[in-house]
Amino acid sequence: MKRLRAVFGLKEAILARRSIPQSSRHLSTALLQSRTPRPSPSPLIPTSSLQHIALPTNPATRHASSTPASSALQKTPLYDLHVAHGGKMVPFGGFHMPVQYATQSVSASHHFTRSHASLFDVSHMVQHQFSGPGATAFLEKVTPASISQLQTHNGGLSTLLWPFTGGIVDDTIITRLGPDKFYVVTNAGCREKDLKYFEEQLAEFKKSGGQDVEWDVMNGYGLIALQGPLSVEILGRLLVTPDEVDLQKLYFGQSQYMKIKLLGDKVSSPLLVSRGGYTGEDGFEISIVGDETVGVTETLLQTATSEKLQLAGLGARDSLRLEAGMCLYGHDLDDSTTPVEAALSWIIGKDRRVAGGFHGDKVILQQLTPKSKGGSGVERRRIGLIVEGAPAREGAEIVDEKGEKIGNITSGCPSPTLQKNVAMGYIKDGFHKSGTNVEVVVRGKKRKAQVTKMPFVPSKYWKGAAPA
Repeated sequence: MKRLRAVFGLKEAILARRSIPQSSRHLSTALLQSRTPRPSPSPLIPTSSLQHIALPTNPATRHASSTPASSALQKTPLYDLHVAHGGKMVPFGGFHMPVQYATQSVSASHHFTRSHASLFDVSHMVQHQFSGPGATAFLEKVTPASISQLQTHNGGLSTLLWPFTGGIVDDTIITRLGPDKFYVVTNAGCREKDLKYFEEQLAEFKKSGGQDVEWDVMNGYGLIALQGPLSVEILGRLLVTPDEVDLQKLYFGQSQYMKIKLLGDKVSSPLLVSRGGYTGEDGFEISIVGDETVGVTETLLQTATSEKLQLAGLGARDSLRLEAGMCLYGHDLDDSTTPVEAALSWIIGKDRRVAGGFHGDKVILQQLTPKSKGGSGVERRRIGLIVEGAPAREGAEIVDEKGEKIGNITSGCPSPTLQKNVAMGYIKDGFHKSGTNVEVVVRGKKRKAQVTKMPFVPSKYWKGAAPA
């Protein structure tokens, strides 16, 4: 792959023109390069798979569509494997993705994940690396997270924010890999928007005197999620150096490089394994050099056997994440919603609440303080609901006892675990407290509903064994 480099520094820049790969045709051909020597890349990440993104000379409109511009769907490295296993392929985030497999219904796959383990292809997600002396300051500008306090190989959820409004550009997972190096994962459906956002924000960061930041998009890398209570057993059996990698001490939100034994007496390249996921279960997300994605996936499936591990698709992933109270961007989160409105205030670092310094800080910090204490508070809040009767889907209205609209549903489904209809949505401030009775209009009929705390199903993240 041709490499596009952009190092954002204080020294005089020069412009160069190079051809842009088809996968990045939305980018400008004007590339900004610094004369500052580029830091050596990590030996664990082959640079042939990294795309060094350039600054556009004409920044695109800020509120870009979250839908990929190209009508041609892309394929993840596991596309052929999905088809061979009876995957029902559907368009999602600009990719051909499996919604389910011939061997299991969506509900059966959901239950199997909760009781055994499932393997999800999430290679459509966009993986990035940010490095250099300005990386921490840059990420603290575009997110409300306490990046400077993040320890090496620790990470967590955050949000990219629009300047001034504090609206959510996308939700993201940020992991520190070293003193000046970070691994960032963003959503596939927001790829075009996020790339333009990073280009523009890096340009602004440079203009304001920010130090060097190098941004690499890890095109071609695979990403899989091993989720469920048997995940640690399945992965642990394949470790090349189990004496050096103790999965019992790799806690939720932490990551580590490790190698696994592959079929045919082979050994994988170092895999970045992060403990966490999008299901509420214990598990791992594994970043893989692209051409090894199939080998790693087949090894996991064949060594675990179908009695313990099954492939799972988008259908089960959606019901699992909803039971876990997790947001889906474009549905439960969008550009007009702030972290406070989205009930994500916990991602705003304590030090950031005092010092600010992130996009939209004036709006967000005012929202954190209720009107009764001199702040602005919020007009609406994200909440969970248990709905009687037919399930409430996205767009359904939430009304009070007088029939007046007080909110909308953003996600909803029958919960396979609870055997009840669960939903997520936004409701007028004051109606958001757990136990509040409301109604939801489903197919023209009012259904009784009650505001409830999330997650709907208790999370099982590994945070260490409970005290004896």
